[in-house]
Amino acid sequence: MKKLIFLLLALPLIGLGQKQTVVSTSRYFPKADKVLEFEKGLTAHIAKYHSGDWKWRVYEIQTGEDAGGYMVVEGPKSWDEFDKRGNLGDEHTKDWNKNVAPYMSDKYSSVYSEYMEDLSTVPLASFTDKISITHVFPKPGLSAMVEDVIKKLKKAWEAGTQTVAVYKSVASGPFQYTLVSRFKDGLKELEEGYRKPFKERYEAANGEGTLETYLSKITESTDHVWAELLFYRPDLSAK
Repeated sequence: MKKLIFLLLALPLIGLGQKQTVVSTSRYFPKADKVLEFEKGLTAHIAKYHSGDWKWRVYEIQTGEDAGGYMVVEGPKSWDEFDKRGNLGDEHTKDWNKNVAPYMSDKYSSVYSEYMEDLSTVPLASFTDKISITHVFPKPGLSAMVEDVIKKLKKAWEAGTQTVAVYKSVASGPFQYTLVSRFKDGLKELEEGYRKPFKERYEAANGEGTLETYLSKITESTDHVWAELLFYRPDLSAK
């Protein structure tokens, strides 16, 4: 009896330990002459199978090496929730293969990522319609140095009221950090003069002359970096 009472009391604590900080992002690329058909099929598929607790958010990739593609975001959820979700069934697969897959190219990618609250300046679920993503790939063994660089960057972001969500990839190809800038005021945030110069903000937060050290550590610790702009597509996403 005592064991049963203990287990019942422990259940709320077990639930608290399962933080919903994991997101799944998949990238799909329609054939150049089948964009409209792809969007129509994707919209219908999402409405039927990917709403409610597992709703899909769809972003159109505007720039960068994946321009022309669509990024689908699922979550945030806990690892346990993703684990227990299981297969969506034959009807789901048949619908995708019939109404979406025929209009896609062979290019595809999928990544699991964990939100890093200590490196971010915006809550995980505070989304915006226009974002930029900077993909940072550390050199092997130097991810801790990259995190230190991001911690100092965070101070400069805060000084400029920049809303940036930071994620790390998990078991999804080459390890990367993704820095997602969420533009509350739209793309005008990219205009020169919208904020104080980065150097001024960075050195005010981290000390005079520290920008040179920052640039040196980036060169030392990162293999490569690339960035892109994405726009949210509410017309394609789960309602």
